[in-house]
Amino acid sequence: MLAKTLIRSIPDFPQPGVLFRDITPVLANARALREVVGLMADYAEDRGAEAIVGIESRGFVFGAPVAVECRLGMVPVRKVGKLPWKTVRCEYALEYGTAAVEVHEDAIRPGQRCVIVDDLLATGGTAHAAAQLVERLGGVVAGFVFLVELEGLAGRARLEGYDLL
Repeated sequence: MLAKTLIRSIPDFPQPGVLFRDITPVLANARALREVVGLMADYAEDRGAEAIVGIESRGFVFGAPVAVECRLGMVPVRKVGKLPWKTVRCEYALEYGTAAVEVHEDAIRPGQRCVIVDDLLATGGTAHAAAQLVERLGGVVAGFVFLVELEGLAGRARLEGYDLL
């Protein structure tokens, strides 16, 4: 897969000890971007997705074209205070403190099958919070799709019971 060969690892960004995965070369390469979007769209279609849920912010970068490819709408899951209408919020634990994400309360219909898209799976906290929001609104998490997985951070374990690409 071309995209995997383009992802750069940048040490000590944004702070010492962090190995940042830079996906911008994938975004800049039309062939790689088409490949990634196509694979994600195939996954969503195979799982009977009825909506694509994109997690802020890089999940929007992949979620929107996947939704277009699948002829579906995209539901944004955003940081607190970024959505203009009535929202449902889910807090989750970070290593030091907590964070939260929100979705519009009318964004997902009961029973609607949703595939959650993000660029990177690390600890799984944000992805798990997005799944909780989908389920709180009555939706079904049909699966998760990520471009990169940091296997050493055990995010997959946090999403146990869900299907992941």
